[in-house]
Amino acid sequence: MISPVVEVHPGVFRLRDTCNVYVVLSAEPRPGGERTAVAVDFGSGAVLDHLAEMGVDRLTDVLMTHHHRDQGQGLPRAVAAGVRIHVPPVERDLFDRVDEMWRTRQLYNDYNLRQDRFSLLEPVPVAGVVPEYRSADYGGVRVETYPTPGHTTGSVTYVVDRDGRRLAFTGDLVYAPGKVWSLAATQWSYTENEGPAMTVLSCYALMRLQLDELLPSHGEAMADPQEALGLLATRMRAYVDSRRPYPWDLQTRMSEPYVLVTEHLLLNRTSNACSYVLLSASGAALLIDYGYDMTTGLPPGGDRAARRPWLASLPALREQYGVTAIEVALPTHYHDDHVAGLNLLREVEGTQVWAPSNVAPVLEAPMVHDLPCQWWDPIRVDRVLPVGGTFTWREYEITVHELPGHTLYAAAFELVVDGVKVLVTGDQQEGLGIPGHRREVLNYQYRNLFRIEDYRASAALYRRVAPGVMVSGHWEPRWVDQAYLDMLTEEGEELVRLHHELLPLDELDLGADSVLVHLTPYLSAVAAGATCELTATVRNPLPQAAEAAVRLVVPDGWSVSQPDERHVSLDPSASGAVTWQVRVGAPQTRARVAADVRVGDLMLGQQAEAIVDVLPFDAPGTRP
Repeated sequence: MISPVVEVHPGVFRLRDTCNVYVVLSAEPRPGGERTAVAVDFGSGAVLDHLAEMGVDRLTDVLMTHHHRDQGQGLPRAVAAGVRIHVPPVERDLFDRVDEMWRTRQLYNDYNLRQDRFSLLEPVPVAGVVPEYRSADYGGVRVETYPTPGHTTGSVTYVVDRDGRRLAFTGDLVYAPGKVWSLAATQWSYTENEGPAMTVLSCYALMRLQLDELLPSHGEAMADPQEALGLLATRMRAYVDSRRPYPWDLQTRMSEPYVLVTEHLLLNRTSNACSYVLLSASGAALLIDYGYDMTTGLPPGGDRAARRPWLASLPALREQYGVTAIEVALPTHYHDDHVAGLNLLREVEGTQVWAPSNVAPVLEAPMVHDLPCQWWDPIRVDRVLPVGGTFTWREYEITVHELPGHTLYAAAFELVVDGVKVLVTGDQQEGLGIPGHRREVLNYQYRNLFRIEDYRASAALYRRVAPGVMVSGHWEPRWVDQAYLDMLTEEGEELVRLHHELLPLDELDLGADSVLVHLTPYLSAVAAGATCELTATVRNPLPQAAEAAVRLVVPDGWSVSQPDERHVSLDPSASGAVTWQVRVGAPQTRARVAADVRVGDLMLGQQAEAIVDVLPFDAPGTRP
């Protein structure tokens, strides 16, 4: 019987399984002569039955290129054998929390074509995520990890230097020169081309690495990576263009992602939300907003694996503009399309995050408040910038202005670049209005805690600052004239008038969002039997002072510190807070707590809710 094991390079073996499983021997034997190795992907787990043929005593680690079942259906065998599992950062939930995907994944009327259902049937414990753009040691094998989205959003490629050759384990990015294992897997949404276009960009990114050999998950080794990847990029570009109304110059997108606003202020035209680069004469750079770099569109789904930050535009920043360090990143607000890449920037580039004082708390503690569009992970803020104050970075002075409207927690940045006064406004307004021809669209959403007079205030701010150019989150830079400022003032006043006409604000001021009570933290995780703290903040909507009574409603078996109904006296339009200690009950997912509210004689009922995940006693990081 022919062995399924082939030595493709000294100390590197390939096992034919449900996918190609590669085994890389450690460079040196362990103490006592034990020979260990790491695997790239795991297939059915049959690799454990063939270790002796490779001269391997034990697998220490397995590195997964992506989450598909053919790559890892045998991972329970790895767990049983004590092999540590490492996975791509944005796909972790499709390994150790895949049961949640199976519970919540939309099945009826489904327009999401991503192959996330080609995942493990049951979760497996994960030792950690692989560090993208960096190297790490696994059982004596040094491995570099690079993002290569295309086959899936979160796919990665592993690079190992062995005997002077750079070997790239590319997963399912490329099957053979100019070919992919699956086109269907690259179709992430119903009518768009995100996956195929990202495949092209991933090919270009790998071609920068001067690789010597490609080792795919399906197919044969490729000894000329430049030819194989270049041919795939060319063919896939033609495929992308065949499904678009006009050609898409993806090569230029990768090589020239930046355009000039002024000589020292660049716009990244490839990012999902506009990201700006402020250049210093020192060679350092400051970024304003950094979410989804080099995107070809966002696939459907709000799950972690649908949202991929990477650093694809940074090589061009160094090559074309001489940037030596990306020192600081400033977020205008907390929405994921403006901040998703900040943690990766910090980890890879050492970039510090400086955030306005009204934005920093939301970045550092997401989901304390019930707000849309938040990034999953806390983003540590290295410097908190006072709103209304001015700070210095290199040769620039930057003033921070409060800018509520699009969201309550937002700021504008005022600075002078190349003799031009610039105001960075995030997503406050569209930026495409033409006075007398096309109105400006004021970009407000009620769950972002929009207030009725916010746009009146922002129009007044723009008049005081009098910028030469305003740059925004999703539109072209706007060179400002008096007619544009007049239009924003008129629209701000119109917005106030319309809300006063439509809402009973004179007799009952429920505010724009009609939410008078908020429970915080909105989402929390607590061990079964433990105690958590919940705070209700209530606002008086009446034109006279009144007492608010707030009672906490909890699931059966929970207990609330007494009295369970708390009272607070409030002046008109004033807010007050009351707090309880709550002891939770047995483990359950997304337990609901509500605040039942009365203000004066106004019965509001269960106005606010909070969600609590009650974890088992032995869950990681918990204790009773």
